[in-house]
Amino acid sequence: MPDTGPDTAARVPVAVFISGGGTNMAALLYASRLPDCPFAIALVVSNNPAAGGLTLAAAEGVPTFVLPHKGMTRAAHDAAMEAAVLAAGARFIALAGYMRILTADFVTRWQGRMINIHPSLLPRYTGLDTHGRALAAGDSHGGCTVHLVTPDLDEGPVLGQIPVAILPGDTPDTLAARVLFAEHQLYARCLANLVSQARSPAWLTEHVAERALALPHADRAVSHGMASFGVIKGKKFAYVAANQHGSGRVVLIVKISGRDEQDALIERDPARFSRPAYFGDDWIAMRLDHVEPDWDEIADWLQRSWLAIAPRRLADLLGA
Repeated sequence: MPDTGPDTAARVPVAVFISGGGTNMAALLYASRLPDCPFAIALVVSNNPAAGGLTLAAAEGVPTFVLPHKGMTRAAHDAAMEAAVLAAGARFIALAGYMRILTADFVTRWQGRMINIHPSLLPRYTGLDTHGRALAAGDSHGGCTVHLVTPDLDEGPVLGQIPVAILPGDTPDTLAARVLFAEHQLYARCLANLVSQARSPAWLTEHVAERALALPHADRAVSHGMASFGVIKGKKFAYVAANQHGSGRVVLIVKISGRDEQDALIERDPARFSRPAYFGDDWIAMRLDHVEPDWDEIADWLQRSWLAIAPRRLADLLGA
C-alpha cells in the first residue's frame, strides 16, 4: 500500500538512511502523516539487510532499498545509494542511525539538503559513546542535536537541540533511553523547518539575489512589489514574484529571445514555465518552489538575461 498521507504530492520527498531499528525513521514517518507536515518519506535506505526499520517501512507502504557495503569501495557504495535516492525523487536526505561515514564528494553534493541527529549537545562529544562521556565529565545534562551534514563529522551547522537532565544513578543506557524520546520530538520539527525554508519566498529570493548581484554593475530594488535586479542606473533583467498573480507561486522572471522561445518553453514544461502578465513576449516566468532549483542553471538564465539588457561596455566586461 503506498504512502497515503495528506497531500503527498505537494510535500517535499525525503530519503531516510538507517542501519538498525530505525526508531528515528519511524518518528519521521509518522510525523509525515500529519496534515500539516511539509515532507513525505519517499524511500528508506540501508546498508544492513537485517535492519529492523526496513520491515516497519515496508509495512507502512514506504519503498525501501538495501545494499550491503561488504566488498564494495566506499565511493561505489555511496554512488549506488545515491542513485536509489535520486530515482525515488528525494530532494533531502535524513540520516537516522546510519552507521557508515559518507564520502566527502557525496556529502558535498547534498550540502544543505542532508541532515543528521546526534545524541549529544554538539559541539560536545562528537563521535561515539556520547552518553558515557557526558556522565564521566559530570555534566548536568545530555541531549541531542540536529545538524546539517558536512564533510567534517558532526561539525555541520546546528538546526536544533534539546537538553535532557542527567539523573543521579544514570548509566549510559538509562540516559540514552530518555535522550531518544527527545530525538523523536526534535528530528521531525527540524526537518520540517528545513524543507519549508527551501520553499519560502525569502529564502529563494536571497539565493537568486546572490547570483544576480554577482553580475557586473548589478543592483537590487523593489519594483511593483517584487524584488528586482538591474544594471545600476539602467534596465532591469530579473524579477522575483513571491505570489505570482495571487497563486502563491514563487517565480523568477527573466528576459528571453521572444514569443517563439516563450511558447516553446511553456509547451515543453507548463508546470515550470508560464507567460508573465504585464510583461512582453520577451520575458518568461519560471517556478522556483515546485522542485529543488538547479542553481547553476538559474545563474545561467540570469546571466543571459543580464546580457540582453546590459550596455556593450558591460557585456564586454563579462566576456573578459
